[in-house]
Amino acid sequence: QVQVVESGGGLVQAGGSLRLSCRASGRILGINAMGWYRQAPGKQRELVARITRGGTTNYADSVKGRFTISRDNAENTVYLQMNSLKPEDTVVYYCNAEIVGSDYVARSYWGQGTQVTVSS
Repeated sequence: QVQVVESGGGLVQAGGSLRLSCRASGRILGINAMGWYRQAPGKQRELVARITRGGTTNYADSVKGRFTISRDNAENTVYLQMNSLKPEDTVVYYCNAEIVGSDYVARSYWGQGTQVTVSS
């Protein structure tokens, strides 16, 4: 079965840095895109950053200049480098991947979520 697994969340002081990692595994023919989303309690899940197979990136305005998304295609892994963290970045972050499986069908998969907490 295809799985998406995250790591790297934790507690950091304002102005500090953190790097999130997400790796997809299983019977994968290809990955069209991978990205990071976040969701605060009672709020909609929103895009943080996304990168396609071709390398095109997209960022939320609130994180431009602070966060950088990158990928390692050989390892089916995406990273989110988070710099200059602010208390308002405190939220649960989720990894998403659009994966082409062994049946040649593209499906969306979500990680379990990881908590990022930024103290002031």
